[in-house]
Order: sequence, then structure tokens, then C-alpha cells
Amino acid sequence: MFRLLRQPYPIEEPAGVALRRAVLIGVFVGSFLLVFQPFGITDWVTPYKTLKILGYGVVSFVVTAIHFLLWPRLFPAAFSDRVWTVGKAILLIGTNILLVTIVNRLYLIALTGDKPNVSGWLNMLAITFLIGIFPAVGAVVAGYVVRLRRYVRQAAELPVHASTPAVAEPGHAELTGAMLLTLVADNEKDTITLQPDELLYIESSDNYCTVVYLKKGQPVKPLLRSSLSRLEGQIARADVVRCHRSFVVNLDRVEKVTGNAQGYKLHLSDGMFQIPVARKYNDSLVAQLKAL
Repeated sequence: MFRLLRQPYPIEEPAGVALRRAVLIGVFVGSFLLVFQPFGITDWVTPYKTLKILGYGVVSFVVTAIHFLLWPRLFPAAFSDRVWTVGKAILLIGTNILLVTIVNRLYLIALTGDKPNVSGWLNMLAITFLIGIFPAVGAVVAGYVVRLRRYVRQAAELPVHASTPAVAEPGHAELTGAMLLTLVADNEKDTITLQPDELLYIESSDNYCTVVYLKKGQPVKPLLRSSLSRLEGQIARADVVRCHRSFVVNLDRVEKVTGNAQGYKLHLSDGMFQIPVARKYNDSLVAQLKAL
């Protein structure tokens, strides 16, 4: 069980997905309370009772939207695919359930004017958590299993095309300028010149990019102050492609493709480097691998 909780799990998703999740949770909470009317709601005698009950759904939507949109943007490193796991996904959802319960309890107190009491809080927290946590855990685990099986199976079917870097012909001391690739930084002064076939990948971080390539058979990692898009535009090669918002990779250097619940991993230099593939690039990358 603990091993499962430590397994990688995808975190990267557009804001629209988080908003749709918040809408679904809001609709579920509002509908559930309107139909079953627990926590003493049945005994309410109040104007606009139906609207007030549906207000729970609105509260749940707002809390969920803030929870799933705010934290990943405030703490991007903590919500990176590199560190995100099944256990953290369950914890995030469980925390949301507790927050929704607490805010809805405050909403109930505001509506009824009742004084807060320990038994009321504990009863509402226990019931709501038990109702919500098991479907939440089940959804995460099921999502993990489905993604893992799909990516592992599909990765095994992908071809790879590990190539040997071109070398100068005998009698030539060095490659000609036409055979070299020059990457130019934002300041138009700093440059990195390399043989195109020796490029492994480029990784962006903040305002810098790390260009990883082979020099005399050994990987080197110089930095350039540049956006990844700018450097990508300087490389006119079909085998050098974007595979993630932070990575451009040389597909001719991919020696193996594996998969886990987060998606594909591209292995380079005897597994020394593992490059993630974002889900939005899956289809295009698979097509390019098969076309090479």
C-alpha cells in the first residue's frame, strides 16, 4: 500500500480541467444536500430554503476552484511532476474535502444563527469525509492503474533510433561551419556551437536554458540566458522536437521509451537522462518517432 502511495502520478493539467472538477463537486454537493437534507436541514423552516441549500454547492465550487488553482501556482516546485505521487494526489483531494466541509459548516452557522458546537462540527466532518474520501481514493487509484497500463503498453511498441554522431572525414581537422549548430542567447552575444547530432536535449528553468550535448563523448551542460522557444526556433531539424513545456529533445538520441502513470519517459545516454513527455505532446511525439 505504501509503495503505491509513492508511485508517480500526473499533476499537470489546464485550468479548465480544475474548473470543471470544481463545477462537478459543486453540483454533487448541492444536489446531495437538496435530496437527502442531512445535518438537520430537514427541520429548517426558512424562506428560500431550496436556494439556501443550493448555496452549499456554490460554496463547494468556490472552495474547490481556489484549492486546485491557487496552490499549484503559488508553489509550483511542490506540484511538479517530478515529485508528485499517488499519495500526494489523495492528500490534496482529502484536504479539499475537509476545507469544503469546514466552509460549508460556517455557511450553515451563518444561515441558522446557531452557536458553533464541537459535536456538530465533528458529526459534519466525519460524515462528509467518509462520504467523499472513498470515491476520491478510488478515482485516484483507478486513474493511476489505467494510465500506467496504457503508457507502459504503448511505450513498448514505440521504435527508437539511437544514432552515432557524425565525425569529420579523415584529413579534416574540424567540421565546417555549415555542419555546425549555433545557439544564440537573448543578448545576441553568448553562443554555443555544437555538432547537431551531438545535441541530447535542452531544458528551460526560469530565464535560462541548459543545453545538454556530447563533447568528446562526454555530456556537458552549458547555460544560455534564453527562452526555450527562442532556441527551439534556431534548430531547423525534424528530429529535435518539443516534448514538454521545459524540454526540447533530439529524438535520434532516444535509446529507450518507457511509461508510467505520468506518461512517457525518453531515455538518453544509457539511461543517464530521462526526459518527461507532457500529455499534450504525446500524439505528435509518437508520430515523429514512428516517422524517423
